[in-house]
Amino acid sequence: MRHALAAAAILCLVATSGLQGQDGPYHAGKEIPIGGEGGWDYLSIDPAAHRLYVSHATHVVVIDTQANKVVGDIPDTPGVHGFAIAADLGRGFSSNGRENKASIVDLKTLKLIQKVDTGENPDAILYEPGRHEVYTMNGRGKSATVIDAQSGKVVATIPLEGKPESAQADSRAGRVYVNIEDMNAIQVIDTATHKVAATWSIAPGEAATGMAFDPATHRLFIGCDNKLMLMIDSATGRVIYSVPVGEGVDSTWFDPTTKLAFTSNGESGTVTVAHEDSPSVLKVVQTLKTRPGARTMALDPSTHTIYLSATDYEPQPAGAKGRPKAVVGTFRVLTYQMK
Repeated sequence: MRHALAAAAILCLVATSGLQGQDGPYHAGKEIPIGGEGGWDYLSIDPAAHRLYVSHATHVVVIDTQANKVVGDIPDTPGVHGFAIAADLGRGFSSNGRENKASIVDLKTLKLIQKVDTGENPDAILYEPGRHEVYTMNGRGKSATVIDAQSGKVVATIPLEGKPESAQADSRAGRVYVNIEDMNAIQVIDTATHKVAATWSIAPGEAATGMAFDPATHRLFIGCDNKLMLMIDSATGRVIYSVPVGEGVDSTWFDPTTKLAFTSNGESGTVTVAHEDSPSVLKVVQTLKTRPGARTMALDPSTHTIYLSATDYEPQPAGAKGRPKAVVGTFRVLTYQMK
């Protein structure tokens, strides 16, 4: 009942204002060519090292964000989805969906240290610095694998009630928040016990994908397939506010300095930029035009630059359904900067 009442109230509050196109705080910057072929998923940023890690089918491309060029490659990551960075340990962790493993690599040399077995189809991956643990969100396995980032040993496998998508760590609260896409819910993991401590409905949101976190105000930002970005109280799970976003939401990020939250909307070819006016109000300030299919994104909080993976597509016949075929050699990273 509580969530039903909250949903009704939030729908009345959905913001409809916002600057369109290239008006607003962000504008297009340089494009970084990568080339090759194959799909992609998450991008990850290491601000201090000025490195961007881009998943690309069977390997992870490493980009120097100061020079805007490719400077390295991490091979043998079949079906890679994401890359988690443990900068304090000098290690990186990839989720290799096709082999049900995570690769552990040395961030300086990019050489493989070891591979670790996970649940089925590891997808999103994150580093929880409070306990120095890595969590893989196993899509088909409906579980989370917890890896000791120093020893490389699996310390827990946590059953989840549905298909996990992205997640965020809250080390101060001892929690990991996980979007459960097919349940329209968030499950909260206690990092001390490695057990699910709570399940929260995200109504009126549906099929959540991206998640971001503002630890200062204890607010989660959730990108939903029904074209909403939710602002949720991370202490109680209460949905506080909602704003409209574009079609095909995938990634969600938050900049703690500017208080801007972002969703990348692949089908619309846009990024929705919203400002956290207060812990109870979110306002759309820009609908940034990107490229059709540019669905995954990363934010560098030190420069405020956002990065999106993109490619060109071959024309589709009239009435054709499904994702069009990518043009080989056109894979690249788009950059957008504050004015």
